[in-house]
Amino acid sequence: MSASRFSRPDALTARAHNYCPGCGHGIAHRLVAEVIDELGVRERTIAVAPVGCAVFAYDYWNFDVTEAPHGRPPAVATGIKRVLPDRIVFTYQGDGDLAAIGTAEIIHAANRGENFTTVFVNNTVYGMTSGQMAPTTLPGQRTLTTPAGRDPGRDGHPLRVTELVASLDGVVYAARASIATPSGVRTARARLLEAFRHQLAGDGFSLVELLSPCPAGLGMEPVTAAAWVAQELEKYYPVHVFKNGR
Repeated sequence: MSASRFSRPDALTARAHNYCPGCGHGIAHRLVAEVIDELGVRERTIAVAPVGCAVFAYDYWNFDVTEAPHGRPPAVATGIKRVLPDRIVFTYQGDGDLAAIGTAEIIHAANRGENFTTVFVNNTVYGMTSGQMAPTTLPGQRTLTTPAGRDPGRDGHPLRVTELVASLDGVVYAARASIATPSGVRTARARLLEAFRHQLAGDGFSLVELLSPCPAGLGMEPVTAAAWVAQELEKYYPVHVFKNGR
């Protein structure tokens, strides 16, 4: 059954989320569920959940979900997809899980062209542990560990993951979208759908980055956090399809 804006997708459970008010994970979960339903692949989908705020994703998706150690979802997804190549496999990862402890795993899986999809949620902070600096924290952005603002000369520059992944030969699709506005959510859904279609076709590795608000980690009210993503985050991380096909 395809989802309307008034119905719950079959791939989404009825369980209430435990995310903070204004968090983008709930939106991202629904978009993934809608895409899985539209493609008609729910019964053969396997997700790999991260260490982070979405660690309990298996409570919210109505398909198989397994856990991986911090940063290792791409390694687990590689094993699952190689053993069960007919399954639709995706990792769901935050900026700490993917861009810090898991940098080697995501880069090498992408470079090998592993035929799974990564959903990368970028909110620029370590949300689960109260808002420390992440690899994607903007220059000048204040966090618990950069109270005066991130200094690239001291802390390094923010990591543009999608542009980096798009440069690799094994990657067939790499795109960024924002889920801070209604129009951004529509674009995000379309890009997730395209990424999963590439996997269905056996084309290789695909990744969609979702710019997402984290009101708790950013120290903002939900409406303010969403506006900040749209007004500031999208300037540094352009919303764009960086690679589509080889």
